[in-house]
Amino acid sequence: MLWYAFLLYPFALLYDLVTRLRNWFFDLGWLKSTSSKIPSIVVGNLSVGGTGKTPMVEFLIRMQHKEYRVATLSRGYGRKTKGFLEAGPQVSPDQIGDEPFQIYQKFGQEISVFVGEDRVNALEKISLISDAPELIILDDAFQHRYVKGDLNILLTTYQKPFYSDFLLPMGRLRENRAGAKRADLIIVTKCPEDLGTPQKAKIKGLVATYSKANTPVLFSSISYGEPTPLDDSFSFSSKIILLTGLANDQPLIEYVSGNFELVEVMSYPDHHEYSEADFDRVRSTMKQHASQNPVVVTTEKDAVKVKSNAPKGFLEEIPIFVLAIEVKFSPADELALAQLINQKVYKKDNI
Repeated sequence: MLWYAFLLYPFALLYDLVTRLRNWFFDLGWLKSTSSKIPSIVVGNLSVGGTGKTPMVEFLIRMQHKEYRVATLSRGYGRKTKGFLEAGPQVSPDQIGDEPFQIYQKFGQEISVFVGEDRVNALEKISLISDAPELIILDDAFQHRYVKGDLNILLTTYQKPFYSDFLLPMGRLRENRAGAKRADLIIVTKCPEDLGTPQKAKIKGLVATYSKANTPVLFSSISYGEPTPLDDSFSFSSKIILLTGLANDQPLIEYVSGNFELVEVMSYPDHHEYSEADFDRVRSTMKQHASQNPVVVTTEKDAVKVKSNAPKGFLEEIPIFVLAIEVKFSPADELALAQLINQKVYKKDNI
């Protein structure tokens, strides 16, 4: 917490009042929650970002798409369009948002990707499509209570768990910690791979302070892939200039520092729209460290914006490599997740 956070406490109290009233209206039925006609999984968090929603959505896609027709639905944060859209071959990040575009690029041949700020209306339209999806994954919809999912997954990071965070503007929570009671499953993301049983038990106890009784708590970590070039003419170098636009880039910085030689970090806010000035800064930084022959490494999400916004010739001039990430569970936790999906979403008793 920032040293001056106590000055923001009155504003956090006001924010808490507004969000509590909203949730109370939903609990009383004064605001209506509509169940999806399609079996659904809601993935979300209590904070303003950085919990790893997109990698978790991708994990669920990989887990389910070989057996079921899968679709994703999000509001398409940062897009320059409105209304209900389905991703297609001619779609751009400006039309659907960078994260849905990333998902479409990776899985568009195997699943359907939709965006719509009115998710109740969007779900109705999707249900009327011929060969409608058999599973829909709702990205960042935990607090979008107008839609009621079959399985509500709450993500929280190991580094900044919701139970030790505070409401905006003191902290990063979008609603009170008590919102965890709506979760059917809580996943602690970005955990160290060697997280021990005593540490997990302690975390589960702290989570249980706010969740409903017997809510399962699972633990996931991040697996990084090999850096791949945006332009195949470039060779990789272990000297890295890291370019990120994430809500929390600290785990990425730690990984790059531990596995490569980190020359410099160029850090931007989450969902940053890269501009001409940003690309000029990349050029300048590359020139500054030219004697070390570095390459630029960025995330899949940032690569979407870089490719879309880069000036002509930039991608052929600057060696940019993309570092993919995937979610990993222990075999026991992955089995528990699969069983819970079967029970809550498909109404099956076992796998």
